[in-house]
Amino acid sequence: MDQTYLDWPFLDPAHKKLALDLNAWCAENLNDISHEREDADDMCRKLVKKLGAAGWLGYAVPESYGGVHDKLDVRSLCLIRETLARYDGLADFAFAMQGLGSGTISLFGSEDQKAEYLTAVGRGEKIAAFALSEPDAGSDVAAMSTRFREEDDMLILNGCKTWISNGGIADYYTVFAREEGTSGSKGISAIIVEAKTPGLEIAEKIEVTAPHPLAKLVFKDCRVPKSALIGEQGRGFKYAMATLDIFRTTVGAASLGFARRAFDEAAKRATSRQIFGAPMTELQIIQSKLGDMALNIDASALLIYRAAWVKDCVADRVTREAAMAKLYATETAQKIIDDAIQIFGGQGVVFGETVEKLYREVRSLRIYEGASEVQKIIIAGQALLPYQIKG
Repeated sequence: MDQTYLDWPFLDPAHKKLALDLNAWCAENLNDISHEREDADDMCRKLVKKLGAAGWLGYAVPESYGGVHDKLDVRSLCLIRETLARYDGLADFAFAMQGLGSGTISLFGSEDQKAEYLTAVGRGEKIAAFALSEPDAGSDVAAMSTRFREEDDMLILNGCKTWISNGGIADYYTVFAREEGTSGSKGISAIIVEAKTPGLEIAEKIEVTAPHPLAKLVFKDCRVPKSALIGEQGRGFKYAMATLDIFRTTVGAASLGFARRAFDEAAKRATSRQIFGAPMTELQIIQSKLGDMALNIDASALLIYRAAWVKDCVADRVTREAAMAKLYATETAQKIIDDAIQIFGGQGVVFGETVEKLYREVRSLRIYEGASEVQKIIIAGQALLPYQIKG
């Protein structure tokens, strides 16, 4: 696999070492993993413990709580997700959710909350989840209807969350809910809900094309202490967007890992397979496909590590850069993997074939953490800011 991108100016020597060390670890620990027929919940639990024991989850929490960096380093998160995804989609998922599920606590939690959850997340001892989406409020977060009310020193939640990754296996959920009587983005707060809290039910386990722990949650007079509130009451929408600002770029990185693996598989297939008396690579149409794949992989990587570098080194918010990285990388990864299957021919759609698994893995990345259509709206809005008429 091409590794020249590790020398790009967006990355430091420590990042290159991280990528190479993790690649070596994955080759030894993940390369032969096959869990299509295994229970995704159990496999995810095992992977969280494995990643925690090896120290990789230390990149998902701040240094003060057992992590590697003093704050979340987006370039490291991207390199880890890219590398894990290249080897195993569920391993990438397990790592990503530890970061996303604890991210709001890392950014805005109290010292007590950080001490309670982050150290355990970094060790793989607690599984985290991020509960934002609802049946009628996915891309439109402000339309959420899950609500809470105050009663003495308690917060009482009612409502429903769906498409919740790690649903059913998480030890706690970072739940976003609105205070009763509020509307729009105002009044939304972030609240930690322990998995065993009475009133929280796993209403449905959701099966998707690439097996992952996924569930629908229902809250029925679910009572949590006010100390479970993250940061300030009514700031939850801002907290959710700030968390996604970090992890949205890493979704692009995961899709980049899938795309790199697809290119690797396609290049080996085209080089070794004979057609019309010569290797497939002598066909100009195959050269054209491989050329487009290589071009889009590099373009994706440039957008991803540009966005990550800006977040780490330049700006607090990278809404525009992160949206561009996620949109381009996920869309082109889908095309790269589709072309890889075409190069494989009939073998490419056999269940369990690497490119077939990649096809199922990559599809959801164009939807979660902001669908492609939403990313275009975000990019357009950001691009038009300088042209807005000032009153």
